[in-house]
Amino acid sequence: MTRMKTNIRLCMPLLLLFMAASVCAQELYTTPKGVQSRVSSFENLNGEKGEGGKTNNSAKGNAFEGLKAGESKTLLEVSSAGMIQRMWFTLDNRTPAMLRSLRLRIYWDGEDKAAVDVPFGDFFCTALGHLTTFQSALFSDPEGRSFNCYIPMPFKKGAKVVLTNEGNANFNSVYFDIDYLVLDKPQADVLYFHACWNRSIHGTLGADFEMLPEVKGRGRFLGVNVGVNVDPVYGNTWFGEGEIKMYIDGDKKYPTINGTGTEDYIGTGWGEGTFTNLYQGCLLADTGKKQYDFYRFHIPDAVYFEHDFKAVIQEIGGGTNNMLKAMQAKGAPFTPVTVASMQGFTRLFEHPQALTDGAFPKGWVNFYRVDDYSATAYFYLDKPDDDLKELAPVADRVK
Repeated sequence: MTRMKTNIRLCMPLLLLFMAASVCAQELYTTPKGVQSRVSSFENLNGEKGEGGKTNNSAKGNAFEGLKAGESKTLLEVSSAGMIQRMWFTLDNRTPAMLRSLRLRIYWDGEDKAAVDVPFGDFFCTALGHLTTFQSALFSDPEGRSFNCYIPMPFKKGAKVVLTNEGNANFNSVYFDIDYLVLDKPQADVLYFHACWNRSIHGTLGADFEMLPEVKGRGRFLGVNVGVNVDPVYGNTWFGEGEIKMYIDGDKKYPTINGTGTEDYIGTGWGEGTFTNLYQGCLLADTGKKQYDFYRFHIPDAVYFEHDFKAVIQEIGGGTNNMLKAMQAKGAPFTPVTVASMQGFTRLFEHPQALTDGAFPKGWVNFYRVDDYSATAYFYLDKPDDDLKELAPVADRVK
C-alpha cells in the first residue's frame, strides 16, 4: 500500500500535463462530475455564468481593452477550486522592449506573493522579443503574432492573474482568453504551477548562470527557455559549450544531473540552428546579431525533487587556438578549461598550461566566458508561493 501511494504521488504532476480536456481522464466522450467550464475575457471577466457579451447589444462590444503605461489590469480573479487550462493573448505593441516591460503575475489561493512573476514575452518562449511561428507541447505561436500557453495550473481556493504595463508606451489593444475549470472540490495532492525569470548581463568569469535559483519544497522541474546575447568581444567563437547542472535534494558542490553541452541539452548537437519540437527547440539562432533563444521541457523525462532544487548552465564557449589568441590580444575575459585534440582530452585545471606555451595542445579549446543570459524557468511546487525574489525592475529587464 505504501508503494502504491508513493507511485500515485509521483505520477500526479505528470497527469496534470494531460488533463486539459478532462479533470479525471483523457476520454473526450465522458463528462466528469462537479466541473464547470469558464473563459475569462474582456467580454466576460472571470467567465461569470450568463454574463458574456453584454455591451453593444452583444455585438462585439468589448473584444479588447487598452493598457496604459503604469496601468495594471486583473484578468482573472476567482475564489474556488479549479484549474487554468489555457491562456491566449495578442497585443498591438509587440516590440522586444514592450514584451519585456509587460509583467505577468499569477497568484494562487489568496497568497500575497505571486507564484508566477515574469516578463510577458519571456513567459511565452519569446526570450529576446523575436516572434516566430512555432508549436510545442506547452506553448505556441501559430503565425508569429500571438501567445498561447497550455500548461495545466490547478488551484485549491482561488486564482488571480494580473497584467501590468511597466513600460513607457501604451498598449491600445490587448486581447485575451483564460480558459479554466471550476471544481466542486479541490483535487487531492496536486502541485501549484510557478515560473520565475532571471538575467545575468555581466556575470563573474567562471560562475554558472542560475536558470532557476534554489527553491525549497517538493515539486517538479518542468523546463526552461533561455535567451543569450553573445558578447561580440569573443568574435566568432561558439558560446554553447556550457553544461546544464541540476542540484537536487541537498546537492552542494556537485549536482546529481550533469549534462554535456548547451545544444546537447535541447536535443541537437554540433552547434545550434533553429528548429521546433514538442519538448525542445531553438526559435532564434542569429549568428549575425549573435542571439540565441531556445527551450527544453521535461515532460516524458520528468525531473522530481523532494526538498530543494536548483538548475544552472555554465557560461562556457569554445574555439580554436588562434581564435583564443585573437581574443587575448583584445583583452577579452576568458579562462581555458579543456582542450579536445588529436592527443585526447586535456583537463587544464588538472594539468595547467598557458595558451602562450608552445606545448599547449592544438585543437578545440573550451573556455569560461561571460555573455548576457536570461531564462524563464517553469516548475511545480507543493505550496502556492515560493521564496524566490520578485521580478527585476523594468530597467534591468530591457537593458
